[in-house]
Amino acid sequence: MLAKPSIPAAEPAVAAAPRNPLQKAMAKMGLVRDIDFALHLPLRYEDETRIVRLADAREGQTLQIEATVTACEVSLRPRRQLLVSVDDGSDTCTLRFFSFYPVQQRAMQPGAQIRARGEVKGGFLGWTMVHPVVHAASADLPTALTPVYPTVAGLPQAYLRKAVLGGLSRADLSETVAGSASLPGQAALSWPLRDALVFLHHPTPEVALATLEDHSHPAWQRLKAEELLAQQVSQLQSRRARDNLRSLVLKPVDGGLRDRLLSALPFTLTAAQQRVGREVAHDLAQAAPMHRLLQGDVGSGKTVVAALAAAICIDAGRQCALMAPTEILAEQHFRKLIGWLEPLGITTAWLTGSQKAKERRAMLALIASGEAALVVGTHAMIQDKVQFHNLALTVIDEQHRFGVAQRLALRDKMAEPGLEPHLLMMTATPIPRTLAMSYYADLEVSTIDELPPGRTPIVTKLVNASRRDEVVARIRMQLAQGRQVYWVCPLIEESEVLDLANATETHAALCAALPGVQVGLLHSRMPAAEKKAVMAEFVSGTMAVLVSTTVIEVGVDVPNASLMVIEHAERFGLSQMHQLRGRVGRGAAASACVLLYSTGDAPRLGETARARLKAMVETNDGFEIARRDLEIRGPGEFLGARQSGAALLRFADLATDAELLEWARAAAPLILDHSPALAHRHVARWLGTKTEFLKA
Repeated sequence: MLAKPSIPAAEPAVAAAPRNPLQKAMAKMGLVRDIDFALHLPLRYEDETRIVRLADAREGQTLQIEATVTACEVSLRPRRQLLVSVDDGSDTCTLRFFSFYPVQQRAMQPGAQIRARGEVKGGFLGWTMVHPVVHAASADLPTALTPVYPTVAGLPQAYLRKAVLGGLSRADLSETVAGSASLPGQAALSWPLRDALVFLHHPTPEVALATLEDHSHPAWQRLKAEELLAQQVSQLQSRRARDNLRSLVLKPVDGGLRDRLLSALPFTLTAAQQRVGREVAHDLAQAAPMHRLLQGDVGSGKTVVAALAAAICIDAGRQCALMAPTEILAEQHFRKLIGWLEPLGITTAWLTGSQKAKERRAMLALIASGEAALVVGTHAMIQDKVQFHNLALTVIDEQHRFGVAQRLALRDKMAEPGLEPHLLMMTATPIPRTLAMSYYADLEVSTIDELPPGRTPIVTKLVNASRRDEVVARIRMQLAQGRQVYWVCPLIEESEVLDLANATETHAALCAALPGVQVGLLHSRMPAAEKKAVMAEFVSGTMAVLVSTTVIEVGVDVPNASLMVIEHAERFGLSQMHQLRGRVGRGAAASACVLLYSTGDAPRLGETARARLKAMVETNDGFEIARRDLEIRGPGEFLGARQSGAALLRFADLATDAELLEWARAAAPLILDHSPALAHRHVARWLGTKTEFLKA
C-alpha cells in the first residue's frame, strides 16, 4: 500500500459573511458545508513535483520546466500576443499567451526565474508552449500532485484549492462506518476516511495515475463504499418511515368487481400478470401504504394489472386516480379502461389540460361527488381545483417522466388526514438489477417478465440513410398486405445546427412517393384536438402511414401496424428506440423495425451510437436493453425526475461497483439497527438534503 500522506497546512478559512461572488459561485455548486468541500474531489491532477529538461522533452509531452526569461514582448502579428523566450540551460522555448494581464507581463521580464508547465510543441523555431501555467521559481518542489477541481466560470482553481483545503482541515471526518465492528466486508474500509480523502486531494507522485482515473485505488474504494452505504441507509430509513404511515386496508371481495372484470376480459392473464396482480393485492390489503414499482417490457400488459388494482379500490367504495405523462398515453389508458369497466357499471372521468371549460367542469363535479370511481388524465389532475371525494389509490404511469413535486401533489389529494393513498408506479423501461438495488431500494418492485401469447418477434434491421428508396419499397409491400406503418423523426422543423430529416419534410416526401395512400403527420406542437383526430384515424385503420415525432413512444396500441422506421436512429437513446420498436409486433403479423442511420460528414458512427444500434439489432429483450443502456449512459435515463435534478451517487459506478453495492446493502440494516446515531451522521454527511426525492 502507498504511504498515506499527512494533510498539508490549511489555508485561512473562507469568511462566512459577507458572501462575495466567489463564495456565491461555490454555493451554487453545492459547496456550503466543510464536508462539501472535503468531498469535492479533483477531476484530474497536474504533476508539478518534478522538473524536466527541455533537452529531454518529447513532442506533445506535458511537463514542467524551470528556466530563465531571456526576452518578453507583445507582438501584434498575426494577432496580439505575449511572447516570452526562456532558456533552461539545455535548450530554449517560447511561451505564447493570446490573452494576458499586465501583471503577468511584469512577472516575466528578462532575468526572472520561472517554472512553466504545459504541453511542448516542436517546430521550425524550436519548442513552444501555448498558455502554460507559470509560477515564480522557488527552492522547494511540491511533494504531492496538484489537484484540478470541477469549477464554474469566474471561480479560479487557486481560490477553490484554498477553500477545499480549508474545508478538508475543518470537516468532521470521524469514523461512522469503520467504527462499527459488526459490519461485514472490512476490506472495503481498509483506509481511514480522513487518510483516503487527504490522499485523493493530494496524491503522492509515485501513485499509478490509472488507479486514480478509473477509481480503483483503495482510497477511492473507501469513498465509494461510504457513499453506497449512505444511499442504502437512506433508502432503508425511507422505507421504514413509510411503514409507519397508515393507509386504508383494501381487500378483494369474493365475486366483486375484480372477479367480474377477470371474467369479462377478452383474454387470459399470463402467469406473470397473475403473480404481479397477487403482489399488488397483498400490498393493498396492508395498513401501511403500498409503494410499488411495476416494471414490464413494452406490450407486457401492465394496464390490466392497474385495472385489477383499481377494481379492488373501487369495490371498497373508494376512488382511484391514474396519471400519465402525455394525453396520448392517458387517452390510451382511458379507452382500455372504459372498455373493460364501463360495461360493469363503473363511471370513469377524463381530465387533461386541453379540455373545454364545460367538459372540465362536468368532470370536476363527477370527481368531487365520488360518482367517478376512476379518474384518468395527465398532470391536470393535480391542480388545486381538482378535489377528490375519497381517493385511496394512485397509479402513475411512466413515473420517471414526472417530478417529485408532481407525484407528491397527487398523493396529497387524499382527503382524510393522517392517511396516505396507496401508490403504484409503472414503467415500460425495465430497471437493471443494480439500479433496483440502489436508486429504487426503497420500493417494492414487481416484474412482468412474460409477453402475452400471440405477440410476434420483431426483426430489427440497420439501414444506411442512402438506401431510403429501398425502405419506401418495403413500405409499399406492407401496405399491399393491408398493414400500417410508423415513420418516426427526431425533429419537427428544419434545424440549422443539425442536418436531420424532419417530420414535416418526411411527410411531404412520403405523400409524393405513395400516391393514393393516406399519410398522416403527428407532432407535439399540434393542437390537442388535431392530434386526437390523427391518432383516431390511424387506430381505425383509415390512415395507412403515420409520420410522427416521439410523441408515440409509449401507449399507442395499433395491432395492425407491422413496420416501424426510425429516422436518424443514431440520435435516439437506446431505451427510447426500444420503446418505439414496441409500437409494432402487437398483433399476429410478422413485424420489423428499420433503423435508418447517417454518419453525416464523419467516416463512421461514433462509439456510443454504434453501441446503441448494435444492442438494438442483437436483442429484443427489454432487460438486456436496460442493462446495456445503463453501461452506455449511466442511471440518468432510468431515473428521470426521480432524482429531483441531483444525482444521489457522485463517485460509485453501478456498472463496476456491484460488489461494493452488495456489501452496502448487507451493511445498511446492521448499522441502522445497532448504531442509529452513527447511521444518521453518516447519511447527513454524504447526502445532506438529497434524501427529499425519496418521498415520492
